[in-house]
Amino acid sequence: MNIDPPPFSSFVHDGLKLSFFDEGDPAGPPVLLIHGFASSASVNWVYPGWLKTLGDAGFRVIAIDNRGHGASDKPHDPEAYYAPLMADDAAALLDHLGLPDAHVMGYSMGARLSAFLTLRHPHRVRSLVLGGLGIGMIDGVGEWDPIADALLAPSIDDVSHERGRMFRAFADQTKSDRLALAACIRTSRDLISADEVGHIDVPTLIGVGTRDDIAGSAQELAALMPDARAIDIPNRDHMLAVGDRVFKKAVLDFYAALGEA
Repeated sequence: MNIDPPPFSSFVHDGLKLSFFDEGDPAGPPVLLIHGFASSASVNWVYPGWLKTLGDAGFRVIAIDNRGHGASDKPHDPEAYYAPLMADDAAALLDHLGLPDAHVMGYSMGARLSAFLTLRHPHRVRSLVLGGLGIGMIDGVGEWDPIADALLAPSIDDVSHERGRMFRAFADQTKSDRLALAACIRTSRDLISADEVGHIDVPTLIGVGTRDDIAGSAQELAALMPDARAIDIPNRDHMLAVGDRVFKKAVLDFYAALGEA
C-alpha cells in the first residue's frame, strides 16, 4: 500500500530547524509521536499506518522529526544529541503549537526520549506509550559503538557486525545523514535510573516484540512504575513490532480506558 506522508511544517528550537506534522482532528485529543533512531516521523508513524489508525480514532496526530533525522537539521557534533536536549525539542514543539499537554508515544530511542520528556516536563504528558524499549531503558541495550562504526564505514560490505549491518542498511534505505546518526548514537543513550522511572506516574503502556533482542523486558520495566502495564507483540523483532496490529489495538484500548478513544 502506497502511503504518502502529510505536509510538514517546521519551527526553531535550540538553534535548530525542526520538522513536524500536525494532522488528524484539530479538536481531538493530541498525541505526540517520537520516532526511533535512524528513522523519521514518516518512516515510524506514517508508513506503518499509525497516522491513519490514530486519525481515524479521532486524535490530533503530531509527530516530530528528531534532530539529526528526517527533514530536521542534522548537526554532526555528538554534544547535540544527549537525550535531555532531544526531549526538550518535543516539549518545544508543544509550546510552538500552543498545547499545554499531550499523550506521548515513542518507539525505541523515541521511548527513551518520551521518558526523559516526562521526567523533565511532567505536567506536559497525559499518558505514555513506550514501544520497542523495556528494561533496557535502565540496564542499557548492549554495545552500540559498532553501530557508529558501521554508519561511518565506506560501504555496508565493510560491516561484519550483525546489528551494525542492520542499522547501516536501515540508514541507507532511508537515505539518512550517516555522520549525524553516528554522532547521535554516541551520546543519545543516556540511561534512566530505576528510582527515576518510579517517579513516572502517568498511565503507561509498554510494548515490546517477543523477538526483539534490543529492548529488554517490558514487564520488568512496567513493574518499576506506579501505573504501567506491559504487552507482548507476538513474533515481531525490533524493526517490525512498531506497525503490528496487536500493538495498535493495545494502544487504542489503552486510550479508550483513559476515556480518550
